[in-house]
Amino acid sequence: MSDAAPRRGGLRQSEDDRAGHAVRTGVPLVRAARAAWFLDFDGTLVELAETPDHVRVEAEVLDMVRELERASRGAVALISGRRIEDVDRLFVPLHLPVAGQHGAERRGASGRLHKYPARGIGTMHGILRAWVERRPGLLLENKGSTMAVHYRRAPELAEKLGAFMQELVGRTHGRYCLQGGKMVFEIRPSGMDKGSAVLEFMQEPPFVGRMPVFVGDDISDESAFAAVLSLGGTAVKVGDGDSIAPWRLQGVADVHTWIRCSIAARSSEEEAG
Repeated sequence: MSDAAPRRGGLRQSEDDRAGHAVRTGVPLVRAARAAWFLDFDGTLVELAETPDHVRVEAEVLDMVRELERASRGAVALISGRRIEDVDRLFVPLHLPVAGQHGAERRGASGRLHKYPARGIGTMHGILRAWVERRPGLLLENKGSTMAVHYRRAPELAEKLGAFMQELVGRTHGRYCLQGGKMVFEIRPSGMDKGSAVLEFMQEPPFVGRMPVFVGDDISDESAFAAVLSLGGTAVKVGDGDSIAPWRLQGVADVHTWIRCSIAARSSEEEAG
């Protein structure tokens, strides 16, 4: 089909009915059983909300992730800026491999927890909290190893907020850095990001030896895109904005459709075999 998206990073196009989906979305389907799936959460699996606490995971999304876990024989990990305990709470009863706080904490498929020690973040939190409390509309999250300030309710403060947080990380002599996002700035440990989390997962069962796929919507996902591309995998950007990801889906609903079609493609191949 001349108007279909080209093959890249280990993706494959299915025939007939499945090929139509590749044309519509621009993203060919993935062999679910052969891939290592790394999925961002907010803005990718669920729509963004006014505050993080307003986000809910609907039953159909849980079912979809559960089916993907089965189809890939457990090679599904969630890669989030949230704390692991918050991701677990939202995905009950599932208990998936997960990287939280942009890689500052990570739980492998074995259940082993890896956590970056938070050094000096308490001092920064006290200073930042005092600054935020004097400016209505800002929301501060202290996640333990990282801190985030959401300015969705006060977008006019973005420039001042970013400058102040950059000044704070400058005092840490390189231990921490500033990460921008959609209506949020986040302070995180230097050298720890979503890309480093993906690379660590790829050295462990059941991910090792598989073709990595990362799907994400934000600038914080660019390090993970780079990681999977360096391994010959596939990066899928959700929504608008510049990205190194070769493939793009327009929104959360398209992500769900693409994942479900990849699962169905795997089931069809099994039946045919």
